[in-house]
Amino acid sequence: MTTDVPPWAVEAARLLPRPLLFATVSGAHLYGFASVDSDLDLRGAHLLPPAEVVGLRTGPQTLQYAGARDGVELDVVSHDLLKFAKLLNSRNGYVLEQLLSPLVVVTSPVHAELTSLAPQLITRHHAHHYLGFAATQQNLYVKTGKLKPALYTLRVLLTGIHLMRTGRLETDLGVLGTGLPYVSDLIAAKREAEQGPLPAGAGRRLAADVPRLRAELETARDMSALPDSADPAAVDALHDLVVRTRLATSCAAANL
Repeated sequence: MTTDVPPWAVEAARLLPRPLLFATVSGAHLYGFASVDSDLDLRGAHLLPPAEVVGLRTGPQTLQYAGARDGVELDVVSHDLLKFAKLLNSRNGYVLEQLLSPLVVVTSPVHAELTSLAPQLITRHHAHHYLGFAATQQNLYVKTGKLKPALYTLRVLLTGIHLMRTGRLETDLGVLGTGLPYVSDLIAAKREAEQGPLPAGAGRRLAADVPRLRAELETARDMSALPDSADPAAVDALHDLVVRTRLATSCAAANL
């Protein structure tokens, strides 16, 4: 996995107008194939004050900032803690990957609690996310002939297979793709150009491997030791974390 994250990433994350509970790096940097001109995708969770949750004028459930710095395109997105928790307590692979990203820009004790609860919220139904995302990316690379959606297709399918088989999240295509000898060449080509075309011969290999990997993911889902639903104790703990964190903000404001 590349760790070439700009030193100003913390400043970029804090451009959002609410206090962050955490922010991590997602996208190509997390997936192990960031190019010299890749965007920097930051994802996280913020905390709305109680008055913006229970009053007539509610605050933003989702915050987003798009811009550029030092020639790098920025995409910063954050969800309020309650929305993030609801997404986490579903089969949403996006927020799971964002929470468990090892490329941490901003953290807090709440982030640590969320991270500790995440493994108990993973179910076999997370496979639906990876199957759906892979289908979208496959259609895109077939339509455009671009390398980037082809890599996303492989990464998503391999992440889903690994998750179903082990219960652990792995997003680095360089780690996941060791069984496909041509993946290292695709990653090298992607690092040279963000929007480059598929290398010669790659389309033929993908035409064979993608349907096979999709079938492997479906089989892994059906045979997975993962539960059908999240651990009720973990869901209770997640609820408690949201309530405690919100009330703590209310008490702090009252004491000012």
